[in-house]
Formats: sequence, C-alpha cells, structure tokens
Amino acid sequence: MSESPRDEATPEQDLHRARPSPQARFSPIWIVPIVAILIGAWLVYDNYRSRGPQVTLVMANAEGIEAGSTLIRTRNVQVGRVERVNLSEDLDTAVITARLSPDAEAMLVEDSRFWVVKPRVGREGISGLGTVLSGAFIQLEPGSSEVASREFRVSDQPPVAPTGAAGLRINLTSQLGNSLRVGDPITYQGYTVGRVEDATFDAETRRMQHRIFVEAPYDTLVTDSTRFWSASGIDLRLDSEGFRVNVESFETLLGGGVTFGVPEDLPLGRPVAPDATFDLYADEDSARQGTFDRYLEYVLMVDDSVRGLSRGAPVEFRGVRIGTVAAVPWNFTAPQPEGRAGFSIPVLMRIEPQRLGIENQDVDLAEWRERFARLFDLGLRASLKSGNLLTGALFVDLNFHRELADQHRAQTFAETSVFPTTSGGFALIEAQVTDLLAKLNDLEIEPLLAGLDRNLVASEAMLGEVQALSQSLQGMLDDPATRAVPTNLNATLEELRETLQGVSPGSSAYQELTGAVERLERLMRDVQPVARTLSENPRALLFDSLETEDPVPRAPRRE
Repeated sequence: MSESPRDEATPEQDLHRARPSPQARFSPIWIVPIVAILIGAWLVYDNYRSRGPQVTLVMANAEGIEAGSTLIRTRNVQVGRVERVNLSEDLDTAVITARLSPDAEAMLVEDSRFWVVKPRVGREGISGLGTVLSGAFIQLEPGSSEVASREFRVSDQPPVAPTGAAGLRINLTSQLGNSLRVGDPITYQGYTVGRVEDATFDAETRRMQHRIFVEAPYDTLVTDSTRFWSASGIDLRLDSEGFRVNVESFETLLGGGVTFGVPEDLPLGRPVAPDATFDLYADEDSARQGTFDRYLEYVLMVDDSVRGLSRGAPVEFRGVRIGTVAAVPWNFTAPQPEGRAGFSIPVLMRIEPQRLGIENQDVDLAEWRERFARLFDLGLRASLKSGNLLTGALFVDLNFHRELADQHRAQTFAETSVFPTTSGGFALIEAQVTDLLAKLNDLEIEPLLAGLDRNLVASEAMLGEVQALSQSLQGMLDDPATRAVPTNLNATLEELRETLQGVSPGSSAYQELTGAVERLERLMRDVQPVARTLSENPRALLFDSLETEDPVPRAPRRE
C-alpha cells in the first residue's frame, strides 16, 4: 500500500519537527566553581575574623618605623604589625596605622603605653642592641584601665616604671635650670630608690615641673617633712665654714639626680598621698634652710666693707648659729635712717628660733622680738667677722658689748627694724691702726731726733773706748810672757800630778801613813779609860786608891 503524501517528509521538515525534551539533570562541572566560591567566602570570613583590632599611633618622629616590617611586641611576643606610616594633616607628627592580633584587643585600654625600642646609649648604660640587626620595633605595655581606646601616643623613651608597679608618684617644682632628664636617679643616702619620669618647663610660672616615681617599699620614706634637693655629681664649696666636698653615687657623678631626706631638726612626719607636690632645692643647705619658715627679719646698717659677705652666710651667737643672711645688699636705694653720720650698706638677715630645736607651734615671733629689744639695751650688737682666712668669707657675729649698753636707739629701714651693729674683725684692726697713726702724727719728732743725735754721739765715744780696750787686750794677748802662761801652767799641773801619785794607795808613804794612823788609834783606845777615870775623880792622879783610909802620922822610931 502506498504511503500518502502527508506521511512522507523531507529531511528539512524533520529538522523543524518538534521533539520531546529529555528530563533536566545537574551537571558535575558546576561543583568546581561552587567549591571555589565557598572556599573564597571562608577565606574572607577567616581573614576578617582573624585580623584583630586596628590602632592609630601618633609619634613625633617615625625614625626606624617601616610599613609592613616594623612589629609590635609585648614581653618579646609579636602581637601586631605596622601597616601604614603617614603624616598628620598639620604635618607636625607621624601617624602610624597598625593591626594587632585578636587576642591583643584586651590590652588596648586608655592607660596602655607604646614606645620605640632601638639602640640607646645613655646614663643608665647601653640598651636595645638586639635591634641593630632586626630593626626597631614598638613595645606595648598593657594598662590596668577598663576604658577601651584605639588611639595612643608613642614615646621615644621607655617608661621608668610599669603602670601597675608598686610605689609613689609625686611632683617636684623648682626654679632651677638644672639638667634633670627622664631616667635620672632618685637617691636616699646614696642608694637609688626611684627615677625621674617626666621633666617639663612651665613658661607661665617659669618653673621646672618634675614627676618622679619612688619604688616600694621605699615610698614610705617620703613624708610631709621630707625635703628634696638636687644631687650634682660633685658639690664643691668654699664658704665661711671652710672647704667642703660632697660626692653622691657614681651615677649622679656622671649625670646628676635628686636626693631627699628629713632634716634632723624636724619630726619624721606622716605619709603623703600620691601626686603630692614638693619643692626641689638647689642643695642640702637650701633644703635645710627651707624648714625654718618662722623667723624675724632685721636690717644691719653696715659701715664697714661687706666684701666676702654673701647670701646664706650664717648668723651666729658665740658660735651657735641662730640665723641666716637673706640679702646683700638689700633695698640699696632706700633712704638712710635719720641720725646716721654716713652712708651705710643695708644687709637683710633672719633670726630663726627653730634652729634652737623649737617646734613651729612653740615659736611666738612677737615674744622673740620683745626679747631682742631688751637685749639691745643690754649691749647686744652685730658685727662682721672673718669665717675663713683662705676664702675671705664673712659671717655675722652677735655678742654683748657692755660698754655700749643703754646707747641703743630704735630705728627702721624700709619699714624693717634695724639691728644695732658695731665694727669688728678687720675693720676694728683698721680703726686701731688709724688711731695709732694719728698718735704718731701728734708726736714731737724734732726733740726726739735731737736726743737721738746726742745718744749717737755718746754711743760713738763709747765705741771708741771699747775699741781702745780691745786693742790693749789684743796687745796683752800678743805678749810672749802671756803666751808662755799655758806652758808654765801645764808644767805645774804635771808636777802636781807626780806629787799626788806619791801618796797613792800603792806607795810606801801611803802605807806608812796608814800604819801611823792605826797606832794612833790604838793609843787613843788605851788612853780612853784613864781619861774617863780622871774625869770622874781627879784625885786618882795623886792617890792609888780612893777607898783607903787616910794615913795617921807617926813619930819617927828611935833606935
């Protein structure tokens, strides 16, 4: 059977004939881009999550800081890296953008501190040598505050003490133009107990402001009675008290520092609160002087020279210091007190009763002023005396002059009481020499010269007689007979020596003389009984016996 024309189709018609579409399926080729997208998203998320906080650091000079290379460390552990280094809008500072690790976010509080670690050679020694090869890095010291911050200022010097270090921070003010710098030592009796943390100059008040840190447990040494003074390397002074040399520690010898202590005349005092303010004195004597804040002021009207008298010279009473010279001269152009014969140089001095061991609360200035007024009437006077012949320094000496008693008249100079004075020391010697010269001028020289001429004529005559006597004596000495006297005398002495040798113990004459003396001694012993008998009864010389009867006379016998 033949096919119909409708059933027959050409190839072109087959191409346009609709065919049923197969069922849609997921092609494996899409797995690769999807995985890549997921990995990329994860990397982006992980990078974002691990980037950590970004901080802005401001410093005056970005020396040694390089973007992408300079690290930020804490306790020598890397916690960040510098990303960018730019200038500020006003071009005054360098602005550093740094990225820290996420675990460092807790360290970013307002009292955290940053500083640059690089090689340094200073008073404390050499530090930062490890950065010579590795380069400088920024050190982070975490703070203790709870307030977060993202902007910090970078210091060029490392901090003196950690933020949480135990100790005491106080302020010192002074008018000294000294060379105290950050890091200089704070010493107590030569031992280092702290450091200077900051040193600035206030142009409005014209005073130096220092902030110091005293480590624990030495912070208890700082009380309200403590005095601070500058400790230079070598303190060399020549004054009225002599030659003095004071040497602090070796570190202060190189660069100076600050030392403190409590003057021996004051109690130890009570501890002070942090941020207390103290005055910084030039030296120990000035610090000690600052404790005597209760004093009487008097003016000395000096008629003598004040050369050698300087500010700070002692005022002594019989060797005991009771005051200090405050100004030389003082109010030089003020009018002189009435009744003074000549121009006097005013010197301001202070009488300080606290030097006698009197506490502040026991000092009654009015009572002390009345006491001195009574002493003036008793002859108390002030005079300048030399304290040291080597330096020529003078001091004020107070003593009683009874001959000047009841001669005091109260005076004032520039509304300040005048302390009565008298000449002393070299001025007194000069006055005595002047009086001596005046007496010599009053002497009659011509009669003295005439008498001196007469004395010289008499002396010349006497010298002539002495010369004639000397010549006659010389002639007698030159006589041969006089020269023979020593020879004759030697011969006589020789004969006398031979004579004496004849009666020596070994000679026969001496032995015969000794035998005669012995015989004479025996004879005297024999004569002693007869002499004793005759002494007792002189009749024994005529009669044989004293006990016989008297003889009876008889007539002659006849044959």
